Amino acid sequence: MHSWVDGQPADSVPLKDRGLAYGDGLFETIAVKAGQPVLLDRHLHRLDEGCRRLALVADPALIRSEVLAYAAALGDGVLKLMLTRGDSLRGYGINPGAPVRRILLGSPPATYPPAYGTDGIRLFPCATRLSEQPLLAGLKHLNRLEQVLARAEWQDAEHAEGLMLDRSGRVIEGVFSNLFLVCNGLLLTADLARCGVAGVMRAEVLAQAQALGIPVAVADISLEQLQQADEVFVCNSVYGIWPVRDCAAMSWSVGPLTRKLQGIVRALLDI
Repeated sequence: MHSWVDGQPADSVPLKDRGLAYGDGLFETIAVKAGQPVLLDRHLHRLDEGCRRLALVADPALIRSEVLAYAAALGDGVLKLMLTRGDSLRGYGINPGAPVRRILLGSPPATYPPAYGTDGIRLFPCATRLSEQPLLAGLKHLNRLEQVLARAEWQDAEHAEGLMLDRSGRVIEGVFSNLFLVCNGLLLTADLARCGVAGVMRAEVLAQAQALGIPVAVADISLEQLQQADEVFVCNSVYGIWPVRDCAAMSWSVGPLTRKLQGIVRALLDI
């Protein structure tokens, strides 16, 4: 399927695009089932927050309509929506009134070994640390170089994901996932006020857990807490939930709360 740029079929963007030059923009990766984008409201809410914080000039109604039209044409697959600040001449200065460039890309449905969901996965302990920048924390901005470096640390098939810490040694997230712990019945995920991506599935899992009456907390997580957790899982908006079996010398069982939430998410994503 053709990509779209500003609502029209296209296979390129201008060389002066600030997304290419500076990573100046945002993106969303959206699962599409039977022509419908899954969790679209959550994706667009995060995108709106990113536009507000980066002072990107966007038309939310136009973006929604284009995503819906593109998803309908895609059918089943993964839709990537990118917003850049458009073109600029040399230098970091911006044109405050310039509208964003809207880019839509489609790909086939993501495929992973079924065992990742049933048996759980191994996490690779990444040496690459996340920098602390509160101005960008939580956003899914276009500069993903830390994740690129982290993902390059392992090439084997034994590890499905990597564990990322911040510069202070706090447990933050996976390379392309958010991380949850179950500790004595409490569902815990990292505070992302300094760094990390506030995932759409992370928000959905927290909401579903609260609806079930499960105690939840968002707080700093130490490696000691991770090691002592009863259950560990990772999640994102494409594959749902994967239980985590081990990471280096740490290991966990696939527990009942992980299975309960996994079933809810599986129904949501129709996987």
